[in-house]
Amino acid sequence: MDKPAPTLSTEPLRVSPPLTVDRAAGPAPRRLQSRDLLGQDRELEIEHAGQLYRLRLTQLGKLILTK
Repeated sequence: MDKPAPTLSTEPLRVSPPLTVDRAAGPAPRRLQSRDLLGQDRELEIEHAGQLYRLRLTQLGKLILTK
């Protein structure tokens, strides 16, 4: 049984405008490199508001922040 050929839309392509940063909202957030935080380690502890969090670097190179 043959499949019908796909049809092409005649609608114009709609492209969203590029995202812009609203500088009125304040300065850009401070940016740090993960290697500056972790150094040669794969995890570190961060204390925030009396709570302890752990920032870990996974085997796939992703960061995970857990409480």
